[in-house]
Amino acid sequence: MRVSVIGCGHLGAPHAAAMAELGHEVIGVELNPETCRILQSGRGAFYEKGLDDLLAKHVPTGRLRFTSNLAEAAEFADLHFIAVGTPLREDGRGYDVDQVVGAVRSLAPLLRRPCTIVGKSTVTVGTVARLQEIVTAEAADGVDLVWNPEFLREGHAVEDSLYPDRIVAGLTSSAAQKAIEEVYAPILARNDVTLIVTDPPTAEVLKSAANAFLATKISYINAMAEVCELVGADVSTVAYGLGIDPRIGHGGMRPGIGYGGGCLPKDTGAFTWRVGDLGATHAHALLQAVEDVNHSRLDAATRLVERAYGAPVDGARIAVLGASFKAGTSDVRNSPALRLAGRLHEAGARAVIYDPESNDAARRLHPEYAYAGDAATALEGAEVVVLATEWPQFTHDAKFPSSAGEVVQRKVLVDVRNAVDSDAWVAAGWEVWQLGRPEQLPKV
Repeated sequence: MRVSVIGCGHLGAPHAAAMAELGHEVIGVELNPETCRILQSGRGAFYEKGLDDLLAKHVPTGRLRFTSNLAEAAEFADLHFIAVGTPLREDGRGYDVDQVVGAVRSLAPLLRRPCTIVGKSTVTVGTVARLQEIVTAEAADGVDLVWNPEFLREGHAVEDSLYPDRIVAGLTSSAAQKAIEEVYAPILARNDVTLIVTDPPTAEVLKSAANAFLATKISYINAMAEVCELVGADVSTVAYGLGIDPRIGHGGMRPGIGYGGGCLPKDTGAFTWRVGDLGATHAHALLQAVEDVNHSRLDAATRLVERAYGAPVDGARIAVLGASFKAGTSDVRNSPALRLAGRLHEAGARAVIYDPESNDAARRLHPEYAYAGDAATALEGAEVVVLATEWPQFTHDAKFPSSAGEVVQRKVLVDVRNAVDSDAWVAAGWEVWQLGRPEQLPKV
């Protein structure tokens, strides 16, 4: 199938690469000339696990190519994915859908034969109806509009595109359903994924509801961590006990410094506003509480660092391991790790940041912070080590506690992700401080 992907950022580039891997002929449209050039060279403009491998595999063969010419894509493809950004509006009142509306408004007049437009961007409920009016007025007869929201995890976007847990298609015609079944045929043939065919408004709500629920789950266990801190309980055991219940499950039940990235903060914020705007006062209060709990974790993490250090951190030498909002991606948008580093910087700490993939992105966003080119340099002379992003080289390398201990001034680990095997670190002589858990000290 001939496919275009319009918008090749964190959503579009992995999706374009995955479509090529599934056997389609793909053209990606990216208006940023530098990003387009990098992608056409066969590598990603940002780090996302597995993306460079697929680009290097399919760009040289011509199966996957990139252009800034929308008319070229309109002429080439029979199915057009819309994957442009939808940032939260500056006033917090839902998404800024200008890029989505602009993409459809620019594409529609160029479509002179039957084809399918498939929206993947996350949008405010009601946006698809507005886009349908544009398609009806501007495109040729036989052009269908489908809403096919993404459920990707950053750091796993390629894997989730190739092996999704569900495919949701909001559509209104049998021709549109046939196009969706064709483009996803290699995935559906495995019989291990559910295709949910529904109407566009339901697809819009399903996406927003899914992310809001995930955010609720994360904030709930963080709220329980706050309770545990007050009474001296262990939130890890609480989470384990809750997770045994199959109606709850273990996924997402690890307290930390909150959710971040390009999706959950804006999706939850936009949905919270829309729910309130609709007059659903109780749901709005719950979702507002979810956001409030999430924001409060930065304060909790800052207090934990001060407790571990034993004093205000002004002048303290602190190594901050991690800047991306989670492992597996170089994305620093709304990163709790980077916000915590900034909080320590503002408090006068001599904080040095190291992230194996996002140093450059973090430096572009906050050039005023100090960065190290490797972990050993960041750790040198540190009085406190803050694990802010759960990269496996910090959390799963059995040798890391000992090797890190060789260069620090004090063996004090503040794990604000609850990600490490604390017993291994304590055995290596470290104090381990984690949110919602009693401090763990090495035996004398």
